[in-house]
Amino acid sequence: MFAAGQKEMQKMDQYTIEKIGLPGVVLMENAGARVVEEILQSTTSSRPRVIILAGGGNNGGDGFVIARRLFDHGLHPQVWLLVDPVRIKGDAKIHFEIYIKRGLPLFHLEEKGLEMLMDQLKQADIIIDAILGTGVNGPVREPLKDVISLVNTYEGKKSIISVDIPSGVSSDTGKVEGEAIKASKTVTFVFPKKGFFLNEGPQHIGEWMAVDISVPPTIVKDLALDLPKLITEPLAKAAIPIRSKHGHKGTFGHVLILGGSRQYVGDPIFSAKSALHTGAGLVTLAIPETIYPMAAAQNPESLLLPLSAEDGHFAEKAIEELAPLLNQYDCVAIGPGISRFPNGEEWMKALFSNLTNQPVVIDADALYLLSNQKDLLKNYKGQVIMTPHPGEMSKLLNISVKEVEGNRLEIARQFAEEHSIYLLLKGHRSVIATPSGELYINPHGHDALGKGGSGDILTGLIASFLAQGASPINALISASYLHARAGEERAKELSNYGVMPFDIIDGVKRLLNEIQHSCTKFYTLN
Repeated sequence: MFAAGQKEMQKMDQYTIEKIGLPGVVLMENAGARVVEEILQSTTSSRPRVIILAGGGNNGGDGFVIARRLFDHGLHPQVWLLVDPVRIKGDAKIHFEIYIKRGLPLFHLEEKGLEMLMDQLKQADIIIDAILGTGVNGPVREPLKDVISLVNTYEGKKSIISVDIPSGVSSDTGKVEGEAIKASKTVTFVFPKKGFFLNEGPQHIGEWMAVDISVPPTIVKDLALDLPKLITEPLAKAAIPIRSKHGHKGTFGHVLILGGSRQYVGDPIFSAKSALHTGAGLVTLAIPETIYPMAAAQNPESLLLPLSAEDGHFAEKAIEELAPLLNQYDCVAIGPGISRFPNGEEWMKALFSNLTNQPVVIDADALYLLSNQKDLLKNYKGQVIMTPHPGEMSKLLNISVKEVEGNRLEIARQFAEEHSIYLLLKGHRSVIATPSGELYINPHGHDALGKGGSGDILTGLIASFLAQGASPINALISASYLHARAGEERAKELSNYGVMPFDIIDGVKRLLNEIQHSCTKFYTLN
């Protein structure tokens, strides 16, 4: 599945209408029909009271189809037209005229007024937002702004269903300028919109579903559209490395976790445990020798490699001690708990000069130590995976966090392309970018993951899958999906407040267990 913006959807509609020959009025009929199906399937009432708020564009046209079909099912929805009828054009006008010719009732906001609408909304069970759709640009104007504000007073109290996208949310960026509907559910057409996963979009869409309206599934290929891919369950399952039933610890890779410092003892331990619990054959935890006793006591499963320390962090001599051993590791994860320390940039440069071209995962303060010497990334012969959160990304680019969050997709793409690396830009909806410019969006995860140590679990998970033979993109897809879904599932038992890093590991193991028993392809006889 892909995520699309306004222009891409317009191209798809135009292609379907002009090249395939399916008229726009038919697409609009199909769209309205699918929304009605969802209304009827999701309501618990046999006679729900429905109010449809219709604008003058195609979104309003969808609303007229919805209303007409609800009448055909024996319901009596109220349709409120929020604009002057002369503003209704094109396919929407055809469906508006069909609705009128049927003799079905229509309420004009200009005639009835906001107070009467307010009274009717109080009595409604379901409010249908067919006001603006994907064409919104800039702040919503009056009287639509007041109508949206009024609808939002019923957030969490009534079922608010947005048609295609909540009115007021940009389909390209997810930005809201002024007011936007806060839907409990969004029924979108063909593909989810990019704005569902960016900026304020996730706060407005509620539960979402993409429905078929007869736009052909090959259309992205036919039009050669460059769209972000959505990380779905089938995509994530297919990306998980396959295991051999006759494998042994040498079969499943050796991960080196390089991190830790006096004040951050737990971070590298989280990463090491995550890698071991998700299939890595061996994990070596390389830490400053001063924290060795604490690390050894908490992590007996890993091999421990204490290295020279200075003032609670890695000393310059640590690279000399580590260098002869580096060729034995299938993947190296650098950064969990490493901290920022004097001469850290020189230390990082020396490390890169001794790595043996295995995949490298860079996280946490290792990103900071690389921020002024990004040439190390291009010069490295192996594959580099970076996993910054927005604050770390802002440091890498020397821009504000606000700028990062305002343009996540393009910033991730440009950085990955420029530096020939794989990037996972963390956040409420994480974005993955490849050196060739491909983009992936993870639609899962929520505040249960918003806790120190959560990112370290993800680092270990990515490193584990890389060591087991997954490609960088497959490791990122599967790890980010499992990490997010584990947080969601454990929160159901422990609450969004109570999920701890080790709970995420437990959640990942449960998901892998389900996958193991449902998909025979994960185990071979070789």
